[in-house]
Amino acid sequence: MGTGRARVRVRIRVEGIVQGVGFRPHVHSLARRLELSGWVGNDGHGVLIEAEGVPGDVARFQEDLRSQAPPLAVIHRMTATSIPARGERGFRIAASRDGDRRVTLISPDVATCDDCLGELFDPADRRYRHPFVNCTNCGPRFTIIRDLPYDRPATTMAGFAMCGECEREYLDPSDRRFHAQPICCPACGPVLRLLDGGAPHGVPHGGGGDPIVAAAEVLRAGGVLAVKGLGGYHLAVDAADEEAARTLRARKRREDRPFAIMVPDLRAAHALCELDDESERLLTGPRRPIVLLPRRSGAAPAGAVAPGDRTLGLMLPYTPVHHLLAAEFTRPYVLTSGNLSDEPIAHRDDDALVRLAGIADAFLTHDRPIHIRADDSVVLVARGRALPLRRSRGYAPEPLRLSPPARRPVLACGAELKSTFCLARRGYAFVSHHIGDLENYETLRSFAEGIEHLGRLLGITPGLVAHDLHPEYLSTKYALDLESVDLTGVQHHHAHIASCLADNAESGPVIGVAFDGLGYGTDGTIWGGELLVADLVGFTRAGRLAPVPMPGGTAAIRQPWRMAAAHLDAAYGAALPEDLRVRARHGTRWDEVLAVAGAGTNSPLTSSAGRLFDAVAAILGLRDTAGYEGQAAIALEQRADPAEGGAYPARILDEGSLVTIQVADLIRAVTEETRAGVVPALVSARFHNGLAAVTAAACARIRESTGIGTVALSGGVFQNRLLLDGLAGALGLGGFRILTHRAVPPNDGGISFGQAAVAAARDVLGHPRPGS
Repeated sequence: MGTGRARVRVRIRVEGIVQGVGFRPHVHSLARRLELSGWVGNDGHGVLIEAEGVPGDVARFQEDLRSQAPPLAVIHRMTATSIPARGERGFRIAASRDGDRRVTLISPDVATCDDCLGELFDPADRRYRHPFVNCTNCGPRFTIIRDLPYDRPATTMAGFAMCGECEREYLDPSDRRFHAQPICCPACGPVLRLLDGGAPHGVPHGGGGDPIVAAAEVLRAGGVLAVKGLGGYHLAVDAADEEAARTLRARKRREDRPFAIMVPDLRAAHALCELDDESERLLTGPRRPIVLLPRRSGAAPAGAVAPGDRTLGLMLPYTPVHHLLAAEFTRPYVLTSGNLSDEPIAHRDDDALVRLAGIADAFLTHDRPIHIRADDSVVLVARGRALPLRRSRGYAPEPLRLSPPARRPVLACGAELKSTFCLARRGYAFVSHHIGDLENYETLRSFAEGIEHLGRLLGITPGLVAHDLHPEYLSTKYALDLESVDLTGVQHHHAHIASCLADNAESGPVIGVAFDGLGYGTDGTIWGGELLVADLVGFTRAGRLAPVPMPGGTAAIRQPWRMAAAHLDAAYGAALPEDLRVRARHGTRWDEVLAVAGAGTNSPLTSSAGRLFDAVAAILGLRDTAGYEGQAAIALEQRADPAEGGAYPARILDEGSLVTIQVADLIRAVTEETRAGVVPALVSARFHNGLAAVTAAACARIRESTGIGTVALSGGVFQNRLLLDGLAGALGLGGFRILTHRAVPPNDGGISFGQAAVAAARDVLGHPRPGS
């Protein structure tokens, strides 16, 4: 090809996640196949290519660059410029160029690919049963990077010198391990070990020196096994062993929250849960999140794994260690974060051996350090696509597009619960891995260290910092303590709606339905059931759920019966029925709580949708106390009969400029049907359906005055699939266009992205416009 015909030359710039993912070998292979000349190299902005040949071949080359890109490559932009032909022959891979190396985008950690998996279980392969097999298409990325450029000395593989065979593969452009920085083999890689744990009563393990075989024996014997993964340590037990699951709960001090389960393959997943095509795609894809799925009737896991839960969180193996353990143990096993309840996941070996000593009977560990902790990601399939609930390993720090682009670098500090932070520069926003709830020093330190590390990797020094309005959030205090930056406060629910807008590459205005547990309102009350008219710059509060006192403040979050007392008092006043079981269960405390609420002592007014769900759950006798935030609301959703079509009616009142949903109508309907003996499954479903219907009607009322026909749904309450489906269906029937989340969670894990989008939009305009 190309002989005796006019030749052209183009310079091609490719931006996105195109370094460390096999993109240069891909370019080299395409060019050689088409007999083009030139070169390809990395620089601070991505990949730069010069390709020369006959016009048709050069055009085909540009088409194939994008259409045949390597599995881990994410091309955000590709531009080509014609330059003079040089008449050279041959195509080469050039050395990386100096420059603004910090514009480089970092790939998330990726599950073991099929090629490496084949080698792992091939007795004839030199990497047979090697627990660290990887290539350019898979393996650790973000969790091992200490600095950029992404070369081996800047990773936690720096201490492992390549053997001759691995070096040959590393330097061969035709090999799939060309410049795979974590490349290794049994002769030169990390070493897997099984160590005795410090739990009160250890279990025997042998295995003839094979740590995987010995680890499987620990599980079979009912022991608790600590397993070092990509982003930290996990705790494992046999998912069918009731005593083992109870032991893990007791040692981990995790009373109620469900455990995730690792299953060896899709067949095992189908035996436990009902799967659709999207669920299978998520389970088997390169990100390998935990997927929340409907449990099959009579599914085998022990009751203590997910007590009273109609769903199970399943995941498939995503590291060679997990694959080997799954093949040896053969049954599903619990795999939950290696920590005590409310602490960050342990990721440093010395720390893990101390913190997990009283929990684990044995440690399956190795000597490749983890630089950044990253919990497993969690997704739910809703409305036919993935809805992220926790965005972490496998997703972070893959950039999200930001429009309008940030005029100067932005740091958004997020919220208090399910904390993330976000760094933004130009058209990219980098939402961090899941940090956790900022309620203790260890989590706050992880938050601060994460900002410093990712900022250094990306070369982002913030000039503008966005934060929540709540003065007591540790994330807000962190922002206010920073020096030499400009600050912009973003109201919590505006950040939720802005997050949904940015997640859909839109700027508004929309009618934003922000339903969550709580957020600091601009009027000094606690919001959480909001209808906003919002764009990326500002908002107006157009509607709300009717507010009630929150007796005892945060105590009402832990004790949902307090919210039942407040809502019942608002609905009935002195006419409250005497035969209510929820009232009888709390005796004189009921009247004491109402007296505190009536006096306004530590009882702020709240419009919270989350606290409304808590109240209904308590009225139905499902949960009077909660071991974790949202537990009562989850119990209410779990109990609902999805086939029930009835809905409780509720009025809408115009209170000045506010559309107010009279939730007292819903509370009275729930109460009267419960008193009449209607089963909780029907009452819960009718409550869900009624709230969806009245919310859609309130949006229609706001559309009449604004002309806005698009609704954005955000906030932690929209993790409730029944409410999400019901409200989206009602809005669709009403002719609305509906926006829901795609890449970031609707809960507070997406707040930082919304804050960054707001800060960038305000900064572009040069005149911040807060909400009202």
